[in-house]
Amino acid sequence: MLYDLALIPSKQRVAGSNPAVRAIKFLYLLIYLPKFLFMNRYEKFLDRLLKDEKILIDGATGTEAERRGVPQLKNAWNAGGALTHPDIIKEIHSDFIKEGAEIIISNTFATCKHLMKDADCLDDFELINKRSVELAVEARNDLKKNDVLVAGGISHWSFTNKLPSLNDLEEGASEQSTIMKEAGADLILLEMMIDIPRMLSVLKGVKNSNLPIWVGLSCKPDDKGVMRLLSGQKDLFDSSPNLREGETLKEAISSLQGQNIPLINIMHTDVEYIEECLDIVKNNWDGLIGVYAHSGDDIQMEWTFDQVISPEDYLNYCEKWLKKGINIIGGCCGTGPEHIRYLRDNLILNN
Repeated sequence: MLYDLALIPSKQRVAGSNPAVRAIKFLYLLIYLPKFLFMNRYEKFLDRLLKDEKILIDGATGTEAERRGVPQLKNAWNAGGALTHPDIIKEIHSDFIKEGAEIIISNTFATCKHLMKDADCLDDFELINKRSVELAVEARNDLKKNDVLVAGGISHWSFTNKLPSLNDLEEGASEQSTIMKEAGADLILLEMMIDIPRMLSVLKGVKNSNLPIWVGLSCKPDDKGVMRLLSGQKDLFDSSPNLREGETLKEAISSLQGQNIPLINIMHTDVEYIEECLDIVKNNWDGLIGVYAHSGDDIQMEWTFDQVISPEDYLNYCEKWLKKGINIIGGCCGTGPEHIRYLRDNLILNN
């Protein structure tokens, strides 16, 4: 690529009178220049990450929509916002882009097929996912920020404990990711993966979209201090017959080896646990790493914003995480555009 050509020592580049050197340079350009020119948006983005650039992802679209008045669907949070309040959802995406986010995630955490069924909105499954991604794409295009990535967010979460079969999860994820691809998503981002078998079923399904896939893991230490996926917490799904001890973060990482996943995010994890998670990831994962932590809590599906960390305090945590060698940084539930703006203005992302 041209970037790489510029790294050739000047003496070698000046010695262009040598026919052999000229031939090598010509072959170099012949091979790499077309690759550079014809990279798609995601490939250019990944190239930056592989050169160790640090890039901002957005904050929490879901809780920001809640804060701005998008009504909650029973058993599916604010999944219907793309249809009932599209202007608000699009405005949130625009605000995050304006404040420096180069990756925005569609408002689709709660739009998987089993949640749409639980909310009696299954007939709107395709339209809600389509419009949710389209609103993010429109926000990017309106601002003429053509390099911003739109990630289609997919989870296996349930608000009712009516957990679908692994086969149903796979089929639903395949259908959902295909809708997202057709709507313009650049990649699929699996969010809040808290159970290895279910994560792998969703992963298998979304691979049918042929889009790049990143995986987000959510963690908390158990009573003995072992970092585990959230499915092992006693206060989560406590009435479900499917409750079992959550797998360790190390086991989750191991299950993703060889799955063609370039990046793991530690997300929807309390800020005080991120450093330990990153140590585990760094010791067991050779790929790229991202972080978007949450702050605050929810009470019966309503977020308590009075407990959200300040942008200043969040910056202090992020500075520590960057020293661990992460590539992507942003915020999850509770964090808003003001947090991303503060990170943009105060973090030293790239030298």
